[in-house]
Amino acid sequence: MYALELTKPDGRQLTLYSRKPIERMDPAPSPFAEPLNAGPHLRWHPLRGEWVTYAAYRQGRTFLPPPEYNPLGMTTDPANPTEVPAGDWDVAVFDNRFPALAVPGAAPPSLIVPSAPAAGYCEVVVFTKDARSSLGALPLSHIDLLLQVWGDRASKLARRGGIAYVLPFENRGAEVGVTLHHPHGQIYAYPVVPPVPARMQQEAQQYYSENGRGVLQDHIASERRDGARMLYEGPHSVAFVPVCARYPYEVWVAPIEPVESFGELDAGQRADLARALKTVLLKYDGLWQRPLPYLMAWYQAPTDGKSHPEAHLHAQFYPPYRTRDRLKYLAGTEIGAGFFAMDALPEEKARELQQVEVNVE
Repeated sequence: MYALELTKPDGRQLTLYSRKPIERMDPAPSPFAEPLNAGPHLRWHPLRGEWVTYAAYRQGRTFLPPPEYNPLGMTTDPANPTEVPAGDWDVAVFDNRFPALAVPGAAPPSLIVPSAPAAGYCEVVVFTKDARSSLGALPLSHIDLLLQVWGDRASKLARRGGIAYVLPFENRGAEVGVTLHHPHGQIYAYPVVPPVPARMQQEAQQYYSENGRGVLQDHIASERRDGARMLYEGPHSVAFVPVCARYPYEVWVAPIEPVESFGELDAGQRADLARALKTVLLKYDGLWQRPLPYLMAWYQAPTDGKSHPEAHLHAQFYPPYRTRDRLKYLAGTEIGAGFFAMDALPEEKARELQQVEVNVE
């Protein structure tokens, strides 16, 4: 992996990654001339026991640009500036212009509930120069590089201090809230462990203390023995519709043996994880014969400097589809109670995805 660090005209950092040395590069561009000087803050939710971040300035961020103008696309027109330069790079990472978390954190307002600076980092990860491509269309070596990039970013963000958890994710498609058409994801580095991974970590720690093994490690072994919901099974990685899926076509992707984070993957695990990931993405698009919207979130160990043998790096995919012609959104019981109600069996959805033939190269 090769990397080149640059600074944008508005002061934001840009890092370019490539599978080969970066020899040709235009200057780091920006659609903005001045720093945003964002000041998000946190407010405590007394009934849920969790923090909520507030960043009202995000209302002015780019939203669904017209096809003829893509802020992440390549251009030499100074009147149509971009976020990434032309050059010999494969993956670009830059500071989000409209972050929900920012350092240095602004002084929070005095409220009737506790408040705190929303001190953290938000980065945009551009998967490829090709604005018309997608994560699943990239070569395996390119996806392998992206896994390395996620690991590099997580490590660098954690070393800055004050970061408790790093979450890479991708929102794909307008249906799940994407604001730019160019294939990209984001990385959030939080000052606290967010509620969802915190709950999963709590369960994992209890299971490990009682069994001496990871809960996902054992669940993967059970899914492999059962076999009914497997989508990919390689020498080092798997992809499957979990027996406990809360969403139609929900899929988990993970290395078979537990690793705490991206940085702990060896070359063989990383290559096979790239193949598992691409297999799922191709199956998604192949089933509907169109780019399938989804949320992809990668969970790993907290960045507290401690050993976490209970943690198990993995991705969870949440497509919004119920059937081929009807969107599935969260219902009242799911939003209001957190109690999911599935009207489709995971085994049925797994069979649909298993029947999609894909060519992974």
